[in-house]
Amino acid sequence: MIDIARNRRGLWIAVAAFVIWGLMPLYWYLLRDVPSLQIVLHRALWCAILVAAWLTLRRGRGWLREVVAQPRLAGMLALSGTLIAANWSLYVWAVNNGHVVEASLGYFINPLLNVLIGVLFLRERLSPPQWIAVALAACGVLWLTFNYGSFPWIALCLACSFALYGLIRKFAAVEAVQGLGVENLFVFGPALLALLWFEFHGGGFFSLRWGGWADVLLVMGGALTAIPLICFAYAVRRVPLSVVGVLQYIGPTLQLLLGVFFFGEAFGVDRATGFGFIWLGLAIFAADGVLQSRRRIVAQQA
Repeated sequence: MIDIARNRRGLWIAVAAFVIWGLMPLYWYLLRDVPSLQIVLHRALWCAILVAAWLTLRRGRGWLREVVAQPRLAGMLALSGTLIAANWSLYVWAVNNGHVVEASLGYFINPLLNVLIGVLFLRERLSPPQWIAVALAACGVLWLTFNYGSFPWIALCLACSFALYGLIRKFAAVEAVQGLGVENLFVFGPALLALLWFEFHGGGFFSLRWGGWADVLLVMGGALTAIPLICFAYAVRRVPLSVVGVLQYIGPTLQLLLGVFFFGEAFGVDRATGFGFIWLGLAIFAADGVLQSRRRIVAQQA
């Protein structure tokens, strides 16, 4: 009974994390008067402070010493921190410059790109349905490129940066939230220096140009970054990864709906066709993952 309750709690916490990520464009829209670079710098700064404080309260200062004592691990987290900061930067810029739909495409592509990385770097093998899913996604990207009139570089850069981030974190032997804390500390110094530089050259830390309410939102942006990541780390320890894999599409689906119905971005037949190829590939990929998971459960019970 306790395990069932924990799994149910983990499921709802996972859903909450993906819903927060999916609705995040609304939050950055409230900060549309603030330059995108300043938003990202504040996001990195306050996320580092909040996560470090949370880890210190839970585990003392040992969480940082454990990583610093391993130079290779620290170097990997410095690289992953750089990648996730680049991902944040592009995402915030895309939201505030009318590219929410394309940004959502990047997070639809990401799971399939993770599969390809597994084949190329981890020597994993794809099942025939997974190959079909990857091929359909590739057709969707090519369709969007040649029929919609522009290469979907925002989507692909978001997908690639997040996929490489995931690859590094897979090899980095560190607990999820602890790794997040160390990553953010590597970004903390450059973000603080950049904000100070902007402050002495016309505004960067807090500015009268965008008002006190925006300053509060900038600080809370750190919490908005940290909370879903902590929820995700909690959930993946209690919910099967096959379930988490399906739930992760909540985020980009909400982003797409916001892009079309709230931000009023175009979503004509050409773009819908390209997305359709990718969605079909994702459906095949998700169904294959669920079937394989059930087969493993049956095999273990036999």
